[in-house]
Order: sequence, then structure tokens, then C-alpha cells
Amino acid sequence: MALAERRDGIVINADSAQVYADLRIVSARPSAADEARVPHRLFGHVDGANDYSAARWAIEARREIAAAHRAGRLPILVGGTGLYLRTLLDGIAPVPDIDPAIRAAIRAMPVAEAHRLLAIDDPVAASRLAPADTTRVARALEVVRATGRPLADWQAERIGGIAADIVLVPLVLLPDRDWLFARCDARLEAMLAGGAEAEIARLIARDDIGPSAPVRRAIGVAEIAGWITGQWSRDEALARAQLATRRYAKRQYTWFRHQPPPGWRRTDATDTDRLLACIEVALVS
Repeated sequence: MALAERRDGIVINADSAQVYADLRIVSARPSAADEARVPHRLFGHVDGANDYSAARWAIEARREIAAAHRAGRLPILVGGTGLYLRTLLDGIAPVPDIDPAIRAAIRAMPVAEAHRLLAIDDPVAASRLAPADTTRVARALEVVRATGRPLADWQAERIGGIAADIVLVPLVLLPDRDWLFARCDARLEAMLAGGAEAEIARLIARDDIGPSAPVRRAIGVAEIAGWITGQWSRDEALARAQLATRRYAKRQYTWFRHQPPPGWRRTDATDTDRLLACIEVALVS
């Protein structure tokens, strides 16, 4: 937000949980006051009953970036969903739409059965994916069954990326891990104190949002829902959510350390002044 104020910028969300209108507190979306301070785009604009994808986000992000450029403003993408950023920059595999009947049949299978069938239809994917990874196993199986080609074949092709059409100024934040994990723990405590219980109660009460909906897979939802339904205590819900968040932060940290191109700037800065200095140098270099 400080950069947006300095550079007449627009903040564009690149976080897969913060797109959902249902999860302002649990996804740590910007507050109403933050959104009034500088323009924000693609935050809380998707109803939890709707599926959402990296492909859809990339289309919307391209539109928002183009609108910012037309207005002479600086688009500032912020978020930790690497798949979203990769899809926007590099493009997406041109996988055809999956036959709804095939998708429904596969999504109704126990993950163990889906993985067994995947080992027959696409053994390379089956060997690469964890047998309990419900989402990825189902996706790989539905693609190979609907198209006759393994998902990896489709992913070798990319269309729609914007990396060649823009000047990108990336900055990867890699702060001290102990500092990061302490922030994660404190944030979960603040969420519970700030109304997360009521937010999740409203979410799980909705008849049009099933247990497997993407919005229900956001970190904190299952843990707080378990407290609401009496499976465990508030303290246990907090501990579970903190652990899940730290584990995700660790995976995210590893991804952003190794996956982006070597030329992307990295910083361990944690204060606003240092971060702004890093970005300002990059913007003029």
C-alpha cells in the first residue's frame, strides 16, 4: 500500500484464498480501511459456491493489469500463490474442457481407487503424485480419460502468458523463518479474536457449498469448523490451524526460494522502509 501511494499504484491480489468473499478474516484479506486507502482489485470478488482456478484468475489479472496501464498507473501484484503467478506469466496448458460426466464420476471415487486407476492410465503421473492427494490425482485421471493424453503432455504446451509483453519487477520476500512462523502464530490468534468463528460458521452453514469446495480447503476452515462442530476445543483448533499455516509457509518458502528464475530479486527485509528501498531500486534499474 505504501508503494501504491508513492507510485499511483493499484494492488492486485494473487492469493487463491483471498479471492473469496466468504473469507475476509480467515484469508487475512485487506480490511475495508485498507481498501479505502488505495485501490485493490480481485480481492473477495468470488462467491464460495463457485469454483475458481488459476486460469480464471490469470484472465482477470491480465484485464486488471491492462486497465492499470491504460490509466497510467502501476499494477502491483501481491500474494503467495505461485501457480497463479506462473500461469499469468508463462501461460496455461490448453487442456480441453472435461466431460462433466467423467469429472463427476472421478470426483466421486475414493482417492485410493482414483490413484489405482491413474497408475494404469498414466503411470508417470501416478508415480509422481502422493496417493492421498485427492485434487491432483483426480485432475490427472480426468484429463487422461477425457482427452486420451496425459496431463503432462498438455502441460508441455503453454498459451496466454504475458511475460514477454510486460516489464516485470519481481521481489521475493524470504524473511527469517522464526520471525515468519511467529507472525503466522500471532495472525491465527488475531483471526480467532477478530471473528473467525462466526465467519466459518456462516460458511459451513451454506447448503450450496459442499465439504470438497475449494473455499473449504483454505487453511483454517477445517480447523475452526472442527471447533464449531464440537470435534475439538478452541485451543486445539488454534493449535491445528497454526501448525497447518506454518507447514504451508514452509512449503511456500521453499517454492519461492527455488522455483522463480534466478534473476528475480530476493530479500529478507521485513520493515516497510527496507522493502520500499528494494522495490524503488528495482523500478529504476
